[in-house]
Amino acid sequence: MNQLYTDRLARVCSRLREQGLTQMIVSDPLSIGYLTGVWIKPYERLFAFYIRTDGKHIFFLNNLFVIPDIDVTKVWMSDTDDCIGIVASHVDAGSDMGIDKSWPARFLLDLMERNPGVRYVNSSACVDQVRSIKDEYEKEKMRESSRINDACMEKAAAFVKEGMTEKECADYIRSLYKEEGCEEGFETIISFGANAADPHHEPDDTVLKAGDCIVIDMGCRKDGYCSDMTRTFFCRKEDPEYAPIHDLVRSANEKAESLIRPGVRFCDLDKAARDLITEAGYGEYFNHRLGHSIGMQDHEPGDVSLANTAAVEEGMTFSIEPGVYLPGKFGVRVEDLVLVTADGCEVLNKVDKHWKNIG
Repeated sequence: MNQLYTDRLARVCSRLREQGLTQMIVSDPLSIGYLTGVWIKPYERLFAFYIRTDGKHIFFLNNLFVIPDIDVTKVWMSDTDDCIGIVASHVDAGSDMGIDKSWPARFLLDLMERNPGVRYVNSSACVDQVRSIKDEYEKEKMRESSRINDACMEKAAAFVKEGMTEKECADYIRSLYKEEGCEEGFETIISFGANAADPHHEPDDTVLKAGDCIVIDMGCRKDGYCSDMTRTFFCRKEDPEYAPIHDLVRSANEKAESLIRPGVRFCDLDKAARDLITEAGYGEYFNHRLGHSIGMQDHEPGDVSLANTAAVEEGMTFSIEPGVYLPGKFGVRVEDLVLVTADGCEVLNKVDKHWKNIG
């Protein structure tokens, strides 16, 4: 196992010790890939990486899986084996066991019955917290994914024309990602006019008309790492009632970004943006959190919300995406990804955030 993965495992083991644990079963395929470089889609089969703080890690694998040759003990099983019985025979039945949040109950409950004297602990945070701090390799991957997303956003804005449907625009964005050798990180959101008042509107056959607002929320996954950004435009001409609201939301985005640095609490970032929007009279129409963590998944554990009192740390990546949504009328969202640095943040998106007329 190369040094990158050795270092990541060491950081997880350190977190386990802080929880008073000596062992953990990791089942989330993304986390296993992050820790080992082994990428498997197990479907219904058991696939687990057993971590021990003494370094005697074990891979539990199905005979159908093909993995690279890495220096970790491997235990192979077939579809007809008593898989949980095999796992139970290899783990320490006299110590508390960390389990990640994604292991199916059909496996966990069986293991609990086999080793009833063990206390089982949700120790997902031991992996999630390590994943939240991006190493240099990951930082470059996040930058590259956002660079591609920026380029595709600018092409999408140039493509959108009055008379097109939301679905046509979403299909075009998917084609751009394919040309770049990547895939959608999530289902692209294209919202015209009143549809933009729904933050998670799914593209439909709505036709773009002059004066409509246009919300484009898009992100790709490149080499396993995600991007995500939102820009809001107007079709051919801005609405004089709604253009100032766009300016307000952009200002809230920029205000929060200006405060980001290690030690600042996530809840205070949310409050700064929310207070600005509330003071302008639109607080009730900002109806979601300010942002979410991102990395190998578009939405990872951790968020930028009033409920999250944790402090920002160097190396974290998350979105800043305030919005205002007027039911039946209009919606605007301005979203960037940020990478926390030693004394501030690097905004990963470079596409201009001011409103402009397109189409």
